[in-house]
Amino acid sequence: MSPRRDRRARSAPRNGARKPYTRPNRAGQASRDALYKRLSAGDPRSEQDPQRRIPVGLSTSSVFPAGVEECFRLAAEIGYDGIEVMVSYPKDSQDPELLREYSERYGLPILSLHAPTLFFLQGLWGRDAWVKVERTVQIAQELGVDTVVAHPPFRWQRRYAREFVEGVAELEATYGVDIAVENMYPWRLGVRELMTYLPDHDPTDEDYAHVTVDLSHAATAGDDALEMIDRLGDRLSHLHLADGSGRTTKDEHLPPGEGNQPCAEVLRRLANRGWHGSVLLEVSTSGNADGREQILRQCLAFARHHLGHHLDEGTKGVDGSNGADVESDTP
Repeated sequence: MSPRRDRRARSAPRNGARKPYTRPNRAGQASRDALYKRLSAGDPRSEQDPQRRIPVGLSTSSVFPAGVEECFRLAAEIGYDGIEVMVSYPKDSQDPELLREYSERYGLPILSLHAPTLFFLQGLWGRDAWVKVERTVQIAQELGVDTVVAHPPFRWQRRYAREFVEGVAELEATYGVDIAVENMYPWRLGVRELMTYLPDHDPTDEDYAHVTVDLSHAATAGDDALEMIDRLGDRLSHLHLADGSGRTTKDEHLPPGEGNQPCAEVLRRLANRGWHGSVLLEVSTSGNADGREQILRQCLAFARHHLGHHLDEGTKGVDGSNGADVESDTP
């Protein structure tokens, strides 16, 4: 399986202007300040009136450097609703038969796949970036997985970046799999920010049908996550739950509640509006292998509480339908 995309280069950007390579380090300060002031003033949390029991899954990146099967094992033991698989160098992360076997063995559905579009995965499956996305979509289709998460292109991936918005739409139409493009963040270089991604690190202004919001990335970028999810509406199809302080150049992926992001309010708003997507926990536990299981238990409890799962246990399934048997929809 080594698909190639024979596509004509298109002119870009859309508005005809050349995107600057850098911007002042305080370019995103307005969003940071607005969020900080709101949280400092005691940002009120929405009253809970969940319209759907939103599933909470665990990303395999949350157990790194442990492997894919360990993620399935921990998720099943703790009680997560499913898995997001980061397609990476380990063979089982890219083998549909092994992934299906894990899913059946541990009784957990694969809620999403993450395409290998990260910087450190540029060598996987060759240098053609479309191959990485399309092969992941094909694996998702084979497994019956509805969603593939992908990062926007790096600006040095010139033709791929120029074609990306239209190319994503074409792949979605061809395979019937949602490609949820994830928000990222500029790279900071002293007093300047390097605009690393094209068309942008923020996908909310592009014509994507499906978008992933990552709360840790929003913290690093200085973006207001609440404003992002409200602006996206039904185009938001996926949420990476993590926290961040917003005071570092690092992508922190802290457990929710340990940074300054409005994690609780994001979850409450999504549940109250009957959001159709999935919440996937994507935190870093690589520096605390001994405490990993406890961290993941606490994160699940946080997510379930603010999604209002305690309010509708035994009355609504994951798909939002009424019924006494929640277990028919959640493993």
